[in-house]
Amino acid sequence: MPVVQVHLKAGRTVDEKRQLVTRITDALVDVCDSNRDRVHVIIDEVTEESWGRGGKLLSEQDGAPPGTS
Repeated sequence: MPVVQVHLKAGRTVDEKRQLVTRITDALVDVCDSNRDRVHVIIDEVTEESWGRGGKLLSEQDGAPPGTS
């Protein structure tokens, strides 16, 4: 039972997440010969206020337009 966790900055559409889950599942089926019905993909969306890089929160990154950090 493969379990894949994906951590993404919040803001993806349902369609984008659907495509991501499908492609990750397809890769595990194709490469690892996994049973499609047993593949679990967990998407963990994190806000910019809860994600840090370089000692700063993404929401506080200098010069980066919102949503592009």
